[in-house]
Amino acid sequence: MRLDQQRNTSKKPLALIEIGTSAGLQLLWDKYSYSYNNKADRYGAPHSYVHITSEMKGTGMPVLYKESPPVAWRVGVDLYVSEVNNPENVKWLKALIWPEHKHRLDLFRKAVQQIQAFSVELIEGDGVELLFEIAKQAPHNASLCIFHTHVANQMPQEVKQQLLTSIQKVGENRDVFHLYNNIWDANLHLDYVINGKEHKHIIGQTDGHGRWFSWN
Repeated sequence: MRLDQQRNTSKKPLALIEIGTSAGLQLLWDKYSYSYNNKADRYGAPHSYVHITSEMKGTGMPVLYKESPPVAWRVGVDLYVSEVNNPENVKWLKALIWPEHKHRLDLFRKAVQQIQAFSVELIEGDGVELLFEIAKQAPHNASLCIFHTHVANQMPQEVKQQLLTSIQKVGENRDVFHLYNNIWDANLHLDYVINGKEHKHIIGQTDGHGRWFSWN
């Protein structure tokens, strides 16, 4: 099944699990607004504190929705959760932003405002070991999406394999989508299990700080 066909088969809201969530800022992606290639058109949540811009390179074009898909449930898990209601954690997270990236610092401040106004469940622990049990809690009337980014760089090869095995196990009982990079390479991957059948796609290439992306 082609990926563009698959987009039309899932009409459910999303249930999100983020591994390596830190402060959970990415779990609120549907609460942010977006624009591309310096165009005025906005997507997502138009009145969000956070507005993210990016350049699309190449000829591929993702499907852009004026409103983000509904999210019914979301959980983040990390070895150490950085609660943004703790000022020391906010200082630490700010210190991780490169000093010349003033635009990223501004986005971070606004994202902190956004998450402070929204309740997100964050679990402290090993996301790979806890994944199967957390996935059991996700509502079955939602499409389960497990995602992570650069945290996979920090996983030994055997832990990466354990993660993939756990997701396959989740897929034995329900449909599941897995969005990630940095397991095999820096490309953006979407693997999914639908009706027990596994599919794998490389859907794009991305800049590490989100300044540009290309779409396959």
